[in-house]
Amino acid sequence: MEIILYGFLASLAAGLATSIGGLPVFFFKKIGHKAYSAMLGVSGGIMLAATIFSLLLPGIEKGNVYVAAAGLLCGVLFVEIIARLVPHEHFFKGHEGPDVNIKRVFLFILAITIHNFPEGMSVGVGYGAGDLKNALALAIGIGIQNIPEGAAVALPMLSLGYAPRQAFGVAFLSGLVEPLGGLLGVTAVTLFSGVLPFALSFSAGCMLYVISGEMIPESHEKGYGKLATWYLVAGFIIMMLLDNLLG
Repeated sequence: MEIILYGFLASLAAGLATSIGGLPVFFFKKIGHKAYSAMLGVSGGIMLAATIFSLLLPGIEKGNVYVAAAGLLCGVLFVEIIARLVPHEHFFKGHEGPDVNIKRVFLFILAITIHNFPEGMSVGVGYGAGDLKNALALAIGIGIQNIPEGAAVALPMLSLGYAPRQAFGVAFLSGLVEPLGGLLGVTAVTLFSGVLPFALSFSAGCMLYVISGEMIPESHEKGYGKLATWYLVAGFIIMMLLDNLLG
């Protein structure tokens, strides 16, 4: 049960890093589209490298490529279904999912939840895999990418008329869903060790959908696609180096 505690605490720490990213709302009044695209790019790059090196490849090693492919596909389908059923809103892409009559800020929070739950689950599954060095690298990587992601959540809210305290609160709350995902992930693979290869690739599929279906399109939305691509490459290299240094 000790490993469950480690997985929960690691995903909590990674999730709370969004609060660090939310701090600039007390010093800046707005964020430019260029900076927003850059932050999403580096976050997406870190997540992409974590998906490959910390989740998918270990999933193949602990199982086989067929189980990994099935888990990856199921993870993608899972987030696709959630994105279709849960109403949410992106700052540039706009509303997605069913039409509902609730405040816009809650729609933003739901969109962030769809992003962050798979991240927390990935950290938890990483710890459940038993390779603590790899799990630590994954948790640190997710924590690092949560800093620009938190800023990318909080700063645009200022331009929509929300007070700095409200914007920071959303960034803070957005990270709290990660330990829930982490607890679910680490508990599942600890109690049912046979599902580990599938769980690793399932988490990879969830992350891959968020990166390709949400973060990359959002980062390219205002014409800064080339800039976002270079920042994605930078984020990818950061996570690749981190994984190899700690792995």
